Amino acid sequence: MTEPSIEYADVLVVGGGPVGLITALQLARNLPQASFTVKIIEKYPKSSQDQYGRAITLFPRSSEMLDQLGLAEALAQQCFACRETVNYDRHGKEFPGRGWSFMENMKDTKWDFALVLRQKYQEEIFRQALKSEGVELEAPWELKSVEVLEDVDQGGHRVIAGILHPETGVKRVVKCRYLIGADGGRSSVRRLMDIPFDGSSSEDQWVRVDGVIETDLPKPRTYCAIESPTHGNVLWAALDHGATRIGYAFTPERRKAYEVFDEEAAVKEAIASVKPFSLKFKQVDWWTVYVVGQRIARNFFSKDCVFLAGDACHTHSSGAAQGMNTGMHDAVNLGWKLSLVLQGLANPDLLHTYEAERLPNVQRLINYDKDISRLMTMQLPESWQGDPNADVNEVLGQVMAEAATFSSGLGIYYESDTYLNVVQSVSHSVIQPGQRAPDVTLQKPATFEATRLQTVTPNIARFYIVLFAGNVALTKEYLSAFTESIPQSHWLVDSKMPVSWISIFDGPGGPSAYETLSGMPCGRVFYDGDHSAHERYGVRADKGAVLVLRPDGWVGTVAELGSGGKAALERYFQRIFVFDAGLKL
Repeated sequence: MTEPSIEYADVLVVGGGPVGLITALQLARNLPQASFTVKIIEKYPKSSQDQYGRAITLFPRSSEMLDQLGLAEALAQQCFACRETVNYDRHGKEFPGRGWSFMENMKDTKWDFALVLRQKYQEEIFRQALKSEGVELEAPWELKSVEVLEDVDQGGHRVIAGILHPETGVKRVVKCRYLIGADGGRSSVRRLMDIPFDGSSSEDQWVRVDGVIETDLPKPRTYCAIESPTHGNVLWAALDHGATRIGYAFTPERRKAYEVFDEEAAVKEAIASVKPFSLKFKQVDWWTVYVVGQRIARNFFSKDCVFLAGDACHTHSSGAAQGMNTGMHDAVNLGWKLSLVLQGLANPDLLHTYEAERLPNVQRLINYDKDISRLMTMQLPESWQGDPNADVNEVLGQVMAEAATFSSGLGIYYESDTYLNVVQSVSHSVIQPGQRAPDVTLQKPATFEATRLQTVTPNIARFYIVLFAGNVALTKEYLSAFTESIPQSHWLVDSKMPVSWISIFDGPGGPSAYETLSGMPCGRVFYDGDHSAHERYGVRADKGAVLVLRPDGWVGTVAELGSGGKAALERYFQRIFVFDAGLKL
């Protein structure tokens, strides 16, 4: 028998869905191809990956993160941009304020809508972007074994992964420094690493059917909820390419009518679920029935070399449409951290913040999802202590409204700590460490062309030091600590370090930033002509502030202008970066 070939990689990503593709894409972009190797495998052939169905919705924060990776515009070209919602009671009358109504109040972002695009089309965009970075998805290849060499130091080729081509029987061995399991709810990585998957599955089942339809529903091209007395809180979602998704609870009473539940039965029940409205499927693209449950992996990072992301480390219902969004947050959080550690720029301790930051947010989602999934199946939450006869649809509306900023992603935050999200002794901004950095409109120098903060801070595994300079006539003395006392030889401006500077002046642009400051400003210059950026961040024009934006667009720390701010930056980055002989503090 031929011995399997042995090859080496810095990272092996298992799973070719959106989470695996986005993780691999970040690594491929940020790591020099001549020095690093990234591989990604998927056990299903491409024809299976291209099927319809699966996830459909990206909420604003996910779109922002993909925008900073240069992918959102391509998604927007094909998506259905959903800004309108409607809720119908059991009689077909509009009942405002329930269902998905929170989606109409997703503000403070350019991406103030639900970007609806089926996973099939999203994956195609991500695969092409990955290919342009020199990495191709290898399929079908299945992970069959994992061994971690305990006697090899962290950062070495500690992981031995055995993979198999299921069609040809060819075996390969990949020795890698890090293994990432993005291979779904039945994750081979999680199973082979013996990582417990805590939680449970319920007896509840839901059905989803996608296709092209005819209907008399008054507002069919919306995100719609129908309060059905027989099929729970029915999902009606307008999809890309003119299609529609219908989702309903498949209750035990309905299941009794079918010995075999097939496509014909799924369509029949979909038609019944939307009554009193009519529904006809001109074309069925995809359908599924699945069991509702919630589970969380015991560990997201194991043995200092194996990560889990997306459904591999957390599963839940599709009730709040958070599955792919949560996986995107995992991928983006992990991608830049691993990129910096692999290059030797950041301390390996940085990798432990992946689980520390993502796990609490996954737990928040699971708690919401447990309530939402029961309410959508016409049951009150298990923890419910109110009126036992309460209207489940009214309670669902309250829970969805409470979870609104979490669902949109704009309110997702990371807890303050002493490492990445560091609160300084004095606060100079209403936006605090661990919070999303709001996207604000800025003006470019000379042309006064409008741009946005997220446009000028792409996610390329670099931190951004943002000087909110305020009114320079009032803050020039404070600014001098940065414009005069940090020489080009200082590590904070050294080109070897993953740090970029941005200066934002409060007020209309002048003919020359140099003349405004009587010297060269720090980094790229932008103007805040209408004062909206300073106001959104709560920065006083006479005080200013300096913020560190993490590569993923969250605020790392906030400090005062002046010498104190300079010292705060040095303390902040000293924890994160590795300094060689030429880059000492």
